[in-house]
Amino acid sequence: MGRGIGVVYGARHVSAFIAGLAFLSVAAYSAAQNVAESGSTLIYPVFQAWVGAYAKIDPAVHMTVGATGSEAGINTAISGQVQIGTSDAYMTDNQAMANPHILNIPLAISAQLVVVNLPELRGSTLKLSGPVLADIYSGKIREWDAAPIAALNGGAHLPHRTIVPVHRADGSGDTFIFTQFLSFSTPEVNGVAPHGSWENAVYYGTTVHWPSVAGSLTASSNREMAQKLAGTPYAVGYLGASFEADANKAGLVTAALQNEDGNFVLPTAATIAAAAATLTPRTPPDERLTLVFAPGANSYPLINYEYAMVSEKQPNAQVATAISNFLVWCISPQGGSAASFLDPVHFIALPVSIRARSELQIAKIH
Repeated sequence: MGRGIGVVYGARHVSAFIAGLAFLSVAAYSAAQNVAESGSTLIYPVFQAWVGAYAKIDPAVHMTVGATGSEAGINTAISGQVQIGTSDAYMTDNQAMANPHILNIPLAISAQLVVVNLPELRGSTLKLSGPVLADIYSGKIREWDAAPIAALNGGAHLPHRTIVPVHRADGSGDTFIFTQFLSFSTPEVNGVAPHGSWENAVYYGTTVHWPSVAGSLTASSNREMAQKLAGTPYAVGYLGASFEADANKAGLVTAALQNEDGNFVLPTAATIAAAAATLTPRTPPDERLTLVFAPGANSYPLINYEYAMVSEKQPNAQVATAISNFLVWCISPQGGSAASFLDPVHFIALPVSIRARSELQIAKIH
């Protein structure tokens, strides 16, 4: 899916849709309905909270959740093993063409952190860029006081220690987002990425062929990533924002990242919202769109939609209604998109126009 492809709903269209939408009722059914979710470890904490809260609203819907990784979330939704597959990544063009019955429904907007275990810099800010991170993960930059890092952090006391890059071993939406950042931020010459650059040599995906770097480590979930980083001095890795508390507790340093406008920004509600404001209007009807490396002076470059992958065709009307009602509740400001759910995991709610698009997709479930 190309960056920035899509048609924008006009304000009048959105208002008319919302006003005319027969909001799906949330009521107990005569028979229990079982709904299984599996996928993204980034959305897992908030999905757990949603399921717990929704059980009090509709006790007849019995939901199970599983943190299996975004790639597994997409695949199990396609295979029908689960009713809801969650993912930080949208389906590829090939997957979407092969499975036109699978909807990619944004539920919220999340962010990703780049965190480092640098005891010498605790309490300070470290600046990093996409090209510098690409060189770290390619093995071209091996020490924390290397000239390219020092140039971004004038005056900072950087230790002469070997960098330990950590990446996900599972099929991960976090890997998809992180490697998109490394690809999109690759400097181009006459509009073309140089030979051997990250964009040409590795590119992006839920799984990629990581360059071989001596001493690098792997993790199989966000929680394991946080644990590996906490236990490995001089490590660097990428972590879903819903695990920020784990990073802070471990004394890890969250890097300020260079955005498309050249500014270094930290992930905050304001910088995440600024990035979303520039790219969400480009969201197409099927809602497959990257939000990574958004333009704007205050835009944080690592944000994304959190998707529910759901088949349009359910085994019966009762299951379809149970899934639809739950998903509409998830994106409602009076439901799962309330600050009480999203603030603790550093997510932000969908803009009104995107919520309307998600509601249109949910209405296709039958």
